[in-house]
Amino acid sequence: MCLGIPGQIVEITDTDRMTAMADVSGVKREVNVACVAEADPATLVGRWALIHVGFAMALIDEAEAAATLEALKHLGEAQETLEQIAEGEKALS
Repeated sequence: MCLGIPGQIVEITDTDRMTAMADVSGVKREVNVACVAEADPATLVGRWALIHVGFAMALIDEAEAAATLEALKHLGEAQETLEQIAEGEKALS
């Protein structure tokens, strides 16, 4: 099953590579925003997106992000995925 986790874009890290830093439930991760990019990628800062394998796949509103995170929390999938992201970040350090 593919799982998109809501994350908030907190900064654009490289406009040429179309990458940004996203906060996914307190875990910061660099993601590619080419799929959701607008004319000026800076307009994405503060926006919510569904993130899957390092790509922001779709923009969503804050209410949808909160509802999705709550549903995933109840299913237990979000915690497992966030732990995997954190472990991946540690391995890269």
